[in-house]
Amino acid sequence: MEYFVIGDDDTVLGFSLVGVPGIACSTDGEVRAAWQKALEDKERAVIIITSDAADRIRETVDRYLFTMSFPLVVEIPSRKGGSSTDLRELVNEAIGVSI
Repeated sequence: MEYFVIGDDDTVLGFSLVGVPGIACSTDGEVRAAWQKALEDKERAVIIITSDAADRIRETVDRYLFTMSFPLVVEIPSRKGGSSTDLRELVNEAIGVSI
């Protein structure tokens, strides 16, 4: 099962430290391009996207969240989001396996 992360620099860097590739984005166009890149690899089963990045392409993200079965999209809080939930717990809950 392959993962891919889309978000801010810190989030992408953090995930890269555990071997998850991704693209840091700060504009709508960059997020769209990163989303397309994530979909290119058919082996990719999980796309992890920060809430800030997801908001930039909300319509597309929601379509995958609510109607598509593959890949699984996990939306996580942005670094400035203020959530106290552990990211590992969010991903584990979404995919049903412990990473």
